[in-house]
Amino acid sequence: MKRLAVYCGSALPADPVYVEAARHVGRSLALRGIGIVYGGGRLGLMGAVADAALEAGGEVVGVIPEALVSAEVAHRGCTELHVVQTMHQRKALFTDLSDGFMTLPGGVGTMDELWEAISWAQLGYHSKPVGLLNVAGFYDQLIAFNQHMIGAGFIRPQHANILLHADAIELLLDQMAAYQPHEPIFAMKADRL
Repeated sequence: MKRLAVYCGSALPADPVYVEAARHVGRSLALRGIGIVYGGGRLGLMGAVADAALEAGGEVVGVIPEALVSAEVAHRGCTELHVVQTMHQRKALFTDLSDGFMTLPGGVGTMDELWEAISWAQLGYHSKPVGLLNVAGFYDQLIAFNQHMIGAGFIRPQHANILLHADAIELLLDQMAAYQPHEPIFAMKADRL
């Protein structure tokens, strides 16, 4: 993996464990020579990931909608900063520029990005690993809900292992590196859907 899209919150949570985890991810990826593609912001966990990666000499590619640049939240220190018109263009560029997706704690926008990456993998728009870093148990309930969807039959058995998760970046990166793409829906016949 040469580059990973990193999804995370633009908010600054009160608990410092999330900011430190974001900084650790940025440093770790940079030290491994893995570039970061992210939302292009300078605030919250996004800014923490980018700053730590840049401080460690890593590549940081920001992708930000023009409306957010105008709101003065763009990180001007990125290795590259792509300004796009829409959120759809932003997410498409994340997919085009990265070899996988890693999600850290975040809110609604982060969830939108995570589930789209999973949905696109199921369908066959990409065959890249999708990882969830479960910092301090933040995603315990989401992981349980994903298992519930599998158990209820809303996620096909072929796609049950698309969402990778771990509570340490080293373990998650190992899982992502070993990821074997699953059969996409686009390749399935109607009798198997």
